Amino acid sequence: MRRDSSPAGCAIRSQVARWTPWLPAGLTLALAVKGCRPALPGWPCPLRALTGIPCPTCFLTRATAAALTGQLDHSMRLHAFGPLLAAVLLVWSVLAIRRRRLLPFRLRARVVVLSGLALLGYWSVRLVLQFGFGVPAFAVFP
Repeated sequence: MRRDSSPAGCAIRSQVARWTPWLPAGLTLALAVKGCRPALPGWPCPLRALTGIPCPTCFLTRATAAALTGQLDHSMRLHAFGPLLAAVLLVWSVLAIRRRRLLPFRLRARVVVLSGLALLGYWSVRLVLQFGFGVPAFAVFP
């Protein structure tokens, strides 16, 4: 595929580059609005819809939205990673705008892998508690 080198193509790329650092802030704002208005529609979990088993990130959107609106106790009941993700989104938003880059920091493989493992470990504990011992580990799971 050939890049468009016309003046219009350059102008479009320039505008996209100008606004992409604002994407994290837009996402964070959308989640904060969702926290204020929980009845707004969201995306259903495909794994939960197909199997009835919540995925590792089930309730994380609601937990993050609650944390962004200051409802930390509710956020923690939904998903323990909610307040942490809210903090990461806020930092990412500020850094992206200040440095004028969508990714103002380098993603390190070690951090990504450890985060994934922590999320899977947390999910495993919740599954064992919910389905193995009958302890309600998923706050709003029917």
